[in-house]
Amino acid sequence: MSEKVRWGILGTAKIALTKVIPAMQRSPWCEVVAIASRDLAKAQTAAAELDIPATYGSYEALLSDESVEVVYNPLPNHLHVPFTIKAAEAGKHVLCEKPIALNAAEASAVLDVRARTGVRIQEAFMVRTHPQWLETRRLIKTGRIGTLRSITSFFSYFNADPANIRNHVELGGGALMDIGCYPITISRFMFGAEPRRVLGLIERDPVFNTDTLTTGLLEFVQGQSTFTCSTRLAPYQRMIFFGTEGRIEVLIPFNAPNDRPTQILLDSETIEFPICDQYEIQGSLFSQALRENREQPIPLEDAIRNMKVIDAMFRSASTGGWSEING
Repeated sequence: MSEKVRWGILGTAKIALTKVIPAMQRSPWCEVVAIASRDLAKAQTAAAELDIPATYGSYEALLSDESVEVVYNPLPNHLHVPFTIKAAEAGKHVLCEKPIALNAAEASAVLDVRARTGVRIQEAFMVRTHPQWLETRRLIKTGRIGTLRSITSFFSYFNADPANIRNHVELGGGALMDIGCYPITISRFMFGAEPRRVLGLIERDPVFNTDTLTTGLLEFVQGQSTFTCSTRLAPYQRMIFFGTEGRIEVLIPFNAPNDRPTQILLDSETIEFPICDQYEIQGSLFSQALRENREQPIPLEDAIRNMKVIDAMFRSASTGGWSEING
């Protein structure tokens, strides 16, 4: 196998420290060589706990490290585009957490910097490469449930912490940006198309102004998708696909565990998938694409299209009517 791809981590976000870095360190394709924080002590603590060789007290310093080939960007949402651009201009490939931007117009700058620099950039939708989703898509495409006509999904957790970045609207917080993006991307993935228009209903926190209860209806040529997401409800997630001849239910669609098998239901049949880590798969496939000069698993253009649907959801909620998908 080729030499491992050398990764640098921007920031000490919980998802990076508890999920992404440990997973990539188990991958035969990835080597985490550096981590940065604006607080050097935080970077040093994380590096000591995770056995990362190099630490930096600024993101820019890590981007100057010539040994780093690709950057993982799990910074708060409002910093996704600025530091993805800085990383690309420093010659680094980028795996950026979702959502890739605060809106589609901002995201277009990422397309521009990719064209300018020639680096690879991908949004970190780890669910899109999990075996349970690849099999669900295969079953749908091969007609096992007839023609897919309707999708329904639910994703929620409870978080009322004023200090949490997910409760800061100016930082890109709120339910739709944090978790509503998942049923949107999966609906597009399963229909293999873009919605023509969307309808959004949003309830906002009176203090934070973030959306805390959001329901969306996506109209595709082939059918419809509905979802509800919330940051003020008991934790739950489920996604169901209804066809003309059957249904598929994905039991743990988004936070798939890495310590036990996952399952989907094909009508009354249970299909089980071996234990795997979707973050390890994500890092491995992106690294493999770089080393072997092959197509990356999820094109950057897909991230832009997902942002356009999110934008339309917000427009619809503000106007009270249907919103077309721009572009």
